[in-house]
Amino acid sequence: MAEENLPIRRITRMTGLSRGLIRQILRGVREDVFRVRQSSLEPWLLKLEGEWKGGCRNAAELWRRLTREGFRGSPRTVGEWATRRRRAEATSATSSGKCPPVLKRARMMTTARNHLSKAEAIIVAQTEAAVPGLAIARDLVERFISMVRNGESNHLACWLGDAEQSLLASLARGLRSDQAAVLAAMEHVWSNGQTEGQINKLKMLKRQMYGRANIDLLRARLTSVV
Repeated sequence: MAEENLPIRRITRMTGLSRGLIRQILRGVREDVFRVRQSSLEPWLLKLEGEWKGGCRNAAELWRRLTREGFRGSPRTVGEWATRRRRAEATSATSSGKCPPVLKRARMMTTARNHLSKAEAIIVAQTEAAVPGLAIARDLVERFISMVRNGESNHLACWLGDAEQSLLASLARGLRSDQAAVLAAMEHVWSNGQTEGQINKLKMLKRQMYGRANIDLLRARLTSVV
């Protein structure tokens, strides 16, 4: 995945491993993560799949058929394979009916994507594969957040052009209509947050008096609170 220039975030989602572990693998610190014990069944997996799809689901019968072909493993090995195969089929049969709600899936694809379980990572991968536009929209959201946080106003025009061709088209049109204000927010350190906070405090005081306060009373209440 790294050789295909996939970012660590995406590798984390696709494998279910932690970022730290993936970094260790890419740096060559860990080489044993994906190493598995050689199984005597590996040369017979295609034969087993064929028998299974042909209708033979009994582990003992599967073992007898493999033995006649030259298999030297134990019945337990074949039985464990059959058990895993049944569980996999049962999981795939029931997973479609337990899809998370839309808001949860949105969080899984955005704010919570770095803390997904393996099952959630699979759901995210399936969702992005089924609706590629969602993956594009997610990448655009990440770019916009990074652009605003780092004050990269020179990237706004390019971002708007890309966003207008995506599921974020309505957001892009709204930002373009007020582009000067958006650029100012990214280029300057000034903020109207303090003003908005005072306005919110004033509205709170007025609601406490059921909207019946005149200017003098509001001024007195506001100065006493300050």
